[in-house]
Amino acid sequence: MSVRLALVVIAGLFITAQCSQEVIKNLSTHFAKPLEDCKKEMDLPESVTTDFYNFWKEGYEFTNRQTGCAILCLSSKLELLDQELKLHHGKAQEFAMKHGADEAMAKQLVALIHGCSESTPDASDDPCMKTLTVAKCFKAKIHELNWAPSMELIVGEVLAEV
Repeated sequence: MSVRLALVVIAGLFITAQCSQEVIKNLSTHFAKPLEDCKKEMDLPESVTTDFYNFWKEGYEFTNRQTGCAILCLSSKLELLDQELKLHHGKAQEFAMKHGADEAMAKQLVALIHGCSESTPDASDDPCMKTLTVAKCFKAKIHELNWAPSMELIVGEVLAEV
């Protein structure tokens, strides 16, 4: 009986992780939709696109300040920031729920971003670097939860759009 219970629990965790990975993939895809507009407006290099394609890849390190600027631009275009360029929790939660997260997951995602923002040094003189640092922290937290979408999911999505 205990072996069956263990298998059910493991299957449940696997299904939860798979669902969470799918939600994160959907959120990432929708978040990055205005990327071309931001690249044109800010004259961003192609390396920013490379960073976005490899964002969830475990071990991939992004260090380009311009990627932080692109994330700020995307967040602004999607109206996820307040006047102080800080995450608007209500709008961010709404965005997450609109793209597949349930209320609990949406709240957890916002809490992760908020925690990362609070734990990184304030770079008031360079919001792009602050954003890049928060993004790295968020990526690490998502990997810890095993919610990062697999490269197969991401490549499949990219190929489907081509």
